[in-house]
Amino acid sequence: IASVKLHVPVIHIEAGLRSFNKKMPEEINRVLTDHSSTLLFTPTEQGMSNLKKENLGNTSAPFDLNNSGVFHCGDIMYDNSLYFAKIAEERSDIIQKHKLVPNDFILLTIHRDINTDDTSRLHSILEALVEIANEHKIFLPLHPRTKAAITSNKSDITNNFLNHKNIIISEPASYLDMILLEKHAKVVITDSGGVQKESYFFQKPCLILRPESEWIELVNNGNNFLVDADTKRIVSTLKDVLNKTDYTYPAFYGDGKAAQFICKTMLENLG
Repeated sequence: IASVKLHVPVIHIEAGLRSFNKKMPEEINRVLTDHSSTLLFTPTEQGMSNLKKENLGNTSAPFDLNNSGVFHCGDIMYDNSLYFAKIAEERSDIIQKHKLVPNDFILLTIHRDINTDDTSRLHSILEALVEIANEHKIFLPLHPRTKAAITSNKSDITNNFLNHKNIIISEPASYLDMILLEKHAKVVITDSGGVQKESYFFQKPCLILRPESEWIELVNNGNNFLVDADTKRIVSTLKDVLNKTDYTYPAFYGDGKAAQFICKTMLENLG
């Protein structure tokens, strides 16, 4: 908003994403930024469609606040994942440190307030994870908010979760550690928007602990699965996911050269 008031062009990368849930803090920021931008770079066709519905779909220069340029460019997170995956293999020791077997553990992340601040939802998720851990090893880099929620709501469910022999809980992971964990997990369970997408980059199925997703193309393509905080659905969906063999991985997020396209387009249109 400050930039717009000062007549400084705003460029929005990851434009057009919508969860259609305005209770998420990101959602308000996304809509506000899209409608305040001169150039909008969207990673997906769905993003282009969302922007068009909001009358943000111009492709003819010159661009300004009243004639925003919209470009389907691919995803810079895909660029990053390709680049840093090689570096992570060299620099991260998290797999060895926790004695994880590649493709034989489930990567879990929980941090959203809808799950951590609602005791009923949190307990439903933990109950499912305890049942899953009876058959599968789970690795959880524990977010501070989640740690506080679990330790402040002591119960049989939280005790079973914290003390289960097949649930490994660590400190929060670095970016390189997370990249390596995603690459070597067999399944990802998360409420994170970014981790949902990164699991796809590394061709890992993903269970989403939310009722909606920004990355609807991954749900529609049968790679990611909305399970919310439903204990039975989490457990049963995991079984289905592990038995499923017909996964496909279309190039939804470009060719790994989104950053190059964005820089080139900025220079061409903004000097």
